[in-house]
Amino acid sequence: MKTTSRNIILLCTLLMIGAFFVPFWKIILEAPQYPEGLEMKIWLYKITGDVDKINGLNHYIGMKLIHEDEFPEFKIMPWALGLLIVFGMFGAVMRKRTLIWAWISALAVAGCIAFYDFYQWLYDYGHNLNPHAAIKVPGMSYQPPMFGYKQLLNFLAGSFPDTGGYFVIAAALGIVGVAVYEQYYSKK
Repeated sequence: MKTTSRNIILLCTLLMIGAFFVPFWKIILEAPQYPEGLEMKIWLYKITGDVDKINGLNHYIGMKLIHEDEFPEFKIMPWALGLLIVFGMFGAVMRKRTLIWAWISALAVAGCIAFYDFYQWLYDYGHNLNPHAAIKVPGMSYQPPMFGYKQLLNFLAGSFPDTGGYFVIAAALGIVGVAVYEQYYSKK
């Protein structure tokens, strides 16, 4: 593996470390009564933002309250990302293409597991509603989108990566780019 490729991989792992210090994902709610919008920031280990206001609104439609304690993921995600970062640094230091491809595979598997878990979380909160809620619309579920925007009654709900998510996405793309370069072009 070329020194430049190794350095880019190390830089990508450092970029992933940034995800520990900034929000990873955000869910935003826009409605006429909230022109400034409401925002929930999901970090690797906590939730911040307008959580109390969102919980207050969700109560009327029967959604469960959002509490950090109910998410074991906040205890697992920092460790999982930390292990992936160490694995990536190890692959770069060892200069082995097979380790880099194994790392890419581990990143892909971890990403799929995380997105599946996030979907399940959104589904549970949007479908398992309190039957005694003040506002009931027959057949209506309130599952926010996993990515993009979705109209939920008078709210436009959006779900997107935040800074930490973009750090990990950029790092993963950089790593894949280096691995492809090393596999196909460095042999010439």
